[in-house]
Amino acid sequence: MNRKSALLGALLAATGLGLAQAPSGERLVYRFEEVKSKVLRSPGGDETRDVRVAAGDPAEAGDVVKTGFFGRTVLAVPDRAARFEVFSSTRVRLAGGEPGILLVLEKGRLKAAFDAFTGASEARRVAAPGALLAVRGTRYGLETGPGGDSVLAVFEGTVEVFPAGGAPSLRVERDEYCAFGPKTPPRKDEMVRAGMSEKSWGSRGSGMTDGKPGKPAEGTQGPASPGSQGRPAGSGGGHGGH
Repeated sequence: MNRKSALLGALLAATGLGLAQAPSGERLVYRFEEVKSKVLRSPGGDETRDVRVAAGDPAEAGDVVKTGFFGRTVLAVPDRAARFEVFSSTRVRLAGGEPGILLVLEKGRLKAAFDAFTGASEARRVAAPGALLAVRGTRYGLETGPGGDSVLAVFEGTVEVFPAGGAPSLRVERDEYCAFGPKTPPRKDEMVRAGMSEKSWGSRGSGMTDGKPGKPAEGTQGPASPGSQGRPAGSGGGHGGH
């Protein structure tokens, strides 16, 4: 195992425990562009110092952000041309610097959007329990349940999923979704087969991380079997900014 693989493995192990890497060197600045109802920020992850945020407030790598039952916020990372719409009852940890993690989703649901960016793609990564997501396109949704099981839904472009444990990565294309977790290898299928769409993501997400079996739309087949993991990625979705 080379140094890069060892570093990635260590990062994913930490992510599986719901922890974020501390920033090194560069200090990224985050900004709350929109805030609805109750949204709290824990400076440096210290939840004894929770502060209620308002639109325009800044945040830094290492902070924890929590939305209430009716809460919602849009969090921007201007230096990385990235925006995250964080929905209700969600907890995220902000992280920056090497190896380029912008945000760790610990539980709940978000929608990520990436504009054109001249820097390296490795500088715009997102983590969830059991996997690291490298953006190759522009828009996707991510949801994590209480047990760490997660669902990625790609609305535009391509996202590469790097699972913990050194398993091969999986490319998820436009209109596909991928289910994964700390003990579950990634597997993908078409969003339409599970009744998912970008329009419905904000209101109900995937409906697959609440501990109940998934409920595909009437007349469709259920999620693909684990054997579909090796299926070549489709040609849908583009690369680059949007």
